[in-house]
This record gives sequence, structure tokens and C-alpha cells, in this order.
Amino acid sequence: MIAWHDVEEGREAEYLDWHSHEHMKERLAIPGFLQGRRYSVVGSGPQFLILYTVMNPDVFTSQTYLERLNHPSDWTQRVMPALRNMNRSLCRVAASSGFGAGGCLQTIRFSPELGREAHLRGALTSEAQSLTHQRGVCAAHLLIADKDRSKAPTRETALRTGPDAVANWVLLVEGYDEAVVAQDRSGLLEQSGAGPDIIGDFYRMDHICF
Repeated sequence: MIAWHDVEEGREAEYLDWHSHEHMKERLAIPGFLQGRRYSVVGSGPQFLILYTVMNPDVFTSQTYLERLNHPSDWTQRVMPALRNMNRSLCRVAASSGFGAGGCLQTIRFSPELGREAHLRGALTSEAQSLTHQRGVCAAHLLIADKDRSKAPTRETALRTGPDAVANWVLLVEGYDEAVVAQDRSGLLEQSGAGPDIIGDFYRMDHICF
């Protein structure tokens, strides 16, 4: 699961405490959840980026996970209405290379041009492998969202101020050299078959939990 969002002005400290001291612990207690991360934006873009890694996509439709979403804690009920501009995307990992988690991360959201999906996927699979041999990069991943699963209504989603957006394809580049990780890769994506609406954002890690 990858999510980008803002937080109501003046409630950032409360949000950070809730996310670190309750939300990540709560999620990682659910069978199949392996890792949680939170990042803060550098420059413009959504304020926060959240990543949860699970064993397989079926974890997101498991009874335990849905039970948690439909019975949010008192603290969650107070914080959720403060979240703004939520993009919450449940994804399959289409390609992955490298290992470990970098202290900085670039997320690139895009959609494939019609008829060029296979070519784009192959090009980005090769690019992910190439990126992890570069100085300053430790891992790269291609994610493809499941829009139906991402849009399933729950009590927790109803607490937010508007409907969640869902990404289509996402390229993640993470590492330890900010200049290398943050490089503009939109030209490569366009040449390989991505549409013109490419959104790149850059983040630094706040908290990682296993």
C-alpha cells in the first residue's frame, strides 16, 4: 500500500504521534503485514508518504484487515478527518531490484499509453535493475495499482473529508544520495511509453517499523 496525503494545518504533530505510536503498530500486528514506513516531503508535493509492505495482495482483503478498517480506534477517528488530498493505492509489485530501504525516496506516478503497457513494463523492469547499480541508489520498484481493491469503502475511508484518489503505475527509487535519487526521469518514462501526466515527488524517511 502506498499513500500520499496532506494534513490539516496545525495538526501535524498530533498526526505524527498517532502514526508512529498507534497506526503503524496496529497495522503491523495484522497477519501478513511486514513493514511500515513514513516519509516527509522535500520541496513541493503531498506532505507525507506512507508505505506498507505485505506478503501478498490478499492481505488487503483479509477479514482481520477489514475488521480493523471498519472499527477504527478513538484516536484514529479523531485524526482521520485531518487528512487531506488522500491518494491511497493498493498495488502489486511488478518489478523490484536491489535491497534495503533508503533514507530518501522518489515516487513517480504515471499511466501507460494505450497499447504500450508491455513495452513500458519491460523497459522499467530493466531500468529498475540498472538503477540499483548506480552510486547512491539501493533499490527500485515498479508498482501497479489495483483500483477496485483500492476503492473499496470502509468506515475508515468515510472518516476522511473526500474520496480517495488512486494512482495507476508508480516507480519508486530509493537510496542514500539525494541528488541521484531525485533525478528527473520523466524523459525516460515518456520514451518508454508513459503518458504525459507524470508526477514526481521526493521524500525523506521519518520512521520505519517492522
